[in-house]
Amino acid sequence: MRSTESERGPAWLVLPTYEEAANIERIVAETRVKLPESAQVLIVDDNSPDGTGEIAERLAGEEDTVHVLHRPAKEGLGPAYIAGFERALAEGAGLVIEMDADFSHEPAYLPRLLDAAEHADLVLGSRYVDGGGVADWGPLRQTISRGGSAYSRLVLGLDVRDLTGGFKCFRREVLEAIDLDAVRSRGYAFQVEMTYRAIELDFRVVEVPIVFRDRQDGKSKMSRSIVWEAIWRVPLLRLGR
Repeated sequence: MRSTESERGPAWLVLPTYEEAANIERIVAETRVKLPESAQVLIVDDNSPDGTGEIAERLAGEEDTVHVLHRPAKEGLGPAYIAGFERALAEGAGLVIEMDADFSHEPAYLPRLLDAAEHADLVLGSRYVDGGGVADWGPLRQTISRGGSAYSRLVLGLDVRDLTGGFKCFRREVLEAIDLDAVRSRGYAFQVEMTYRAIELDFRVVEVPIVFRDRQDGKSKMSRSIVWEAIWRVPLLRLGR
């Protein structure tokens, strides 16, 4: 029998930020409306030069369920999430959600992920299952995204449609079982690695459909180095390195 929220601890939403001053206040407000009252929001800011961290501090001062973790420098998505996961676990999180802070992931989908987590260990918000999709992307970006998921699926031998997506809900037990200190991916390969490690540990992974939308404010963090990291790191996962 699955534990109830009161038994397993509250949900924690981890939002990594770097130069998200245009989005952070609104994303926090809209996610809190869609989350249970007991849920906590953790902003992990990598010393953003645009004042994101200062806005986050103000929000935390105004609301007890909002917290801030300041990191000294921009080190990549993976290290930011790992730091956020460790903080959430230390604070007693029962579920840990990850999502982008730029509205690429709609807050309206949060209840869908939480509902699915009642029957799964890791829930993926998937663009590439029935009912999912991508809006506002050009052909090149869509090709890179679909190709990245297909490449990772083929190399790792997994039956997961959206391996590169970053909208996820982990049960506490998954993050406790994964050796977080051994996770080396910094960019979007981090998303592939975390799902692969969960499956290797025999946790149940399910995908629920979402529509991914391109950011309206701020700058994309996608770069060639992020793409190349995914290309060479994914085969190393299969080799156990």
